[in-house]
Amino acid sequence: MPVRGTSAPVSDQAPQIFDRAARRRRRDRAAPVYAEHDFLRATMLDGIDERLSAVTRSFTDILDLGCFDAALPAPAGARIARCDPGHAFAAAAHGVQADEDRLPFADASFDLVVSAGVLDQIDDLPGALSLIRRVLRPDGLFLGAFVGAGSLPALRAALRIAEADRPAARLHPQIDVRSAGDLLMRAGFALPVADVETLDVGYRDLGRLLGDLRGMGASNLLNQRQPMSRDILGRTIAAFAAAADDRGRTHETFQIVFLTGWSPDPSQPKPARRGSATASMTDALKARD
Repeated sequence: MPVRGTSAPVSDQAPQIFDRAARRRRRDRAAPVYAEHDFLRATMLDGIDERLSAVTRSFTDILDLGCFDAALPAPAGARIARCDPGHAFAAAAHGVQADEDRLPFADASFDLVVSAGVLDQIDDLPGALSLIRRVLRPDGLFLGAFVGAGSLPALRAALRIAEADRPAARLHPQIDVRSAGDLLMRAGFALPVADVETLDVGYRDLGRLLGDLRGMGASNLLNQRQPMSRDILGRTIAAFAAAADDRGRTHETFQIVFLTGWSPDPSQPKPARRGSATASMTDALKARD
């Protein structure tokens, strides 16, 4: 696979929201126990596989971007390159360690890029999407998934109660599905599609939820992290438990945003030219009366 020197982010003006070094350390810490906490990415990969099954063409050069434990299988006859921002995941997958907005691959190296569970943890998502499009060949396919806006409402509510007087930033900013679709278009993808699926998980206590977040490398990675006192933690635990159902489970929600986009190619279908319709919407509506 053609590899070049690590490229600079597409945008040098992206705000520094996340701590890159802490992200690498957290992923390395999560690697040995990741199999016990991989349900969220497994759900993402299932959704990506479902979308891929609707595509009739085959792919020969694939990039698994944010590979974790290399659970994404390589189709028969295809070559797959693995890339992860964490050293432990990258090394175990015999892949490359790199951040998603600093890809070390030559342009037009792949005909399929898959990314599940990482694009919500980078400063320059528009830049990362632009780089993904650049490493795709013409008519190459990008399939992505990440945790989107509206996720972790139970944890957010518990933190609001626990820190009512002085709320601190403890959860990552989240991107909604409409903004995700706009970012695909901004990055130059053709035929962009963004949609969302909801995953509901019941937790018997806050410790289990926090353990899952740590185990999947998704704990607080913000640059401006603040320590949580015992008092605040105690109030958060109590507020989370107070939201439990009659079976003692507090339900947490993950909104999974799925992205589909194609690298532009002249062979792809084009949207109809404005004003070229042969039937009137008004006439069509009148026909239903």
